[in-house]
Amino acid sequence: MNVVPGTHGRTAVSFRGVSVNRGGSQILENIDASVPVGGNTAIIGPNGAGKTTLLLTLLGQADFTGSIHYGGSGERMRIGYVPQRFSFDRGLPVTVMEFLVMGIQRKPLWLGISRNSRDRAMQLLESVHVSSLAGRHLGALSGGEMQRVLLALALEHEPELLVLDEPSAGVDVKGGNVFCELLEELGRKWKFTQLMVSHDLATVTHHATHVICLNRRVVAEGSPSEVLTAAVLKSLFGIHMGVIDSSHIASVEPGVQDEVSGRERDDA
Repeated sequence: MNVVPGTHGRTAVSFRGVSVNRGGSQILENIDASVPVGGNTAIIGPNGAGKTTLLLTLLGQADFTGSIHYGGSGERMRIGYVPQRFSFDRGLPVTVMEFLVMGIQRKPLWLGISRNSRDRAMQLLESVHVSSLAGRHLGALSGGEMQRVLLALALEHEPELLVLDEPSAGVDVKGGNVFCELLEELGRKWKFTQLMVSHDLATVTHHATHVICLNRRVVAEGSPSEVLTAAVLKSLFGIHMGVIDSSHIASVEPGVQDEVSGRERDDA
């Protein structure tokens, strides 16, 4: 494994020859891909393509061969992470405020919440437009509300790179679009680069600025209009995929998006 700070122009992160072998199975093979600075890069591919695994290499949670290079200042980037799922005991009497403060203040929660920690937590909640949730118990939150709380937590250290695994999972289409619009708003304000795994091609079409098509190897990479074509989607997902060309916007054939969205979301 080799993580190399370096200057790469307008590239935030570059994967070079990244491979992952787990238990004799090749999860990723010789991945060469880049994440442009300041944009929203989406990683798409079928179930088991290694999408989440690629994120985990970046987060230092999966062993790999090859190298990951950071552009810009030459220092390792501050990374915020929003997971696809957050498992916890919903019966725990923990409020949203207490949950956020756990990651902010050093003293134990049972000694009380400092004013600075409380103010910081409220700022984070306000930034994702859910300050009203501060006193709610964590276990009482809906999927969309929990998603925003996790986003607030990911923003705690003002990340340069925000990594999201399936940000539309567990919410309806409208909620997913609202969340993506919030990400765009925050990206303009906080100036971070986004990297997300998504199964939702409609979301990718309308919100991504760069796409990495992955199926253990990189199938295609570029802007949505360049790579979300009938040929690429057929290669990536099979013969049932297609596109509708609507003035440079690619989409999925009617009915196919539901099929993709309903697939098992666990990834290798």
